[in-house]
Amino acid sequence: MTGQPTFPTLLGRFFTQRLMQQRQASGHTIASYRDTFRLLLQFAQKRLRKAPSALALEDIDAPLVVDFLDELEKVRDVTARTRNLRLSAIHSFFRYVAFEAPGHAAQTQRVLAIPAKRFTRALVPFLSRQEVDALLAAPDQRTWSGRRDHALILLAVQTGLRLSELTGLRRQDLYLGTGAHVRAIGKGRKERCTPLSKNTRTVLAVWVKEPLKFPDQPLFPNARGGRLSAHGVHYLLAKHVATATSACPSLKHKRVSPHVLRHTTAMDLLQQGVEQSVIALWLGHESIETTQVYLDANLELKQRVLDAVTPLNGKPGRYRPDDKLLAFLQSL
Repeated sequence: MTGQPTFPTLLGRFFTQRLMQQRQASGHTIASYRDTFRLLLQFAQKRLRKAPSALALEDIDAPLVVDFLDELEKVRDVTARTRNLRLSAIHSFFRYVAFEAPGHAAQTQRVLAIPAKRFTRALVPFLSRQEVDALLAAPDQRTWSGRRDHALILLAVQTGLRLSELTGLRRQDLYLGTGAHVRAIGKGRKERCTPLSKNTRTVLAVWVKEPLKFPDQPLFPNARGGRLSAHGVHYLLAKHVATATSACPSLKHKRVSPHVLRHTTAMDLLQQGVEQSVIALWLGHESIETTQVYLDANLELKQRVLDAVTPLNGKPGRYRPDDKLLAFLQSL
């Protein structure tokens, strides 16, 4: 349409003006949105046989977006949660388009009307105290990497920091005096301080005495003194879980990730009787409702509630076979 900005122009402005300048989105948000549109443009190029820079806004219509999301699930085997994450990025772009290119209002509304996919919300996974102890004992502390990994895992389980928060820590973010705590910048660039237990403070006090590889290296650097990547943290966790399995066989059936360690922190606090609002504050949750998932998974708490109530006067009855027709309907 005459006077309307092109699709490449709109997409460029969406990232540089909308996300970076106006919303000041975090690097993680920008990277996630970038990956979404890279996949979408590759899909559109294959489907329409047009180079991404030659695509028009009219090409990115609702049927194409739906087909793209379906391919993510069927070909790339992504979860419904990841599918919804990609759709959220596309919706954000088209809300921007609604203001910048009002001539495409009908197309924009059809894309925005694409619903998120519903999915079964599984109970959050977490580790028992025995599993945590086995994992902490797995790193070989006679080596530099073993001492780093032990300190990192201990801090992760005690504080519940996110993966990006852990890898982004600097030595100046750690305070080991009276009122020992660690300072982290979380989602939405929100700063929070999390107190450290006596044991965690002792381990970290020893760790920070390790010789520096570079003057301004992270608190938990990689072997070259740089920042640990997400892949690197997942790798070291998997390595130590494999070692810990011999001492704690139940770990063999669990997928342990940095986020599972975060869940473990929340469950430990909950089982110790900490209020839900305090746990939300501890973890840096935007809303207390986010913390509700830990109540759902806390079987120990539910058992205490069951033990506290008066049992119902139930009694066993004799089995009587149903009518054949009713039995058939019941089996459907």
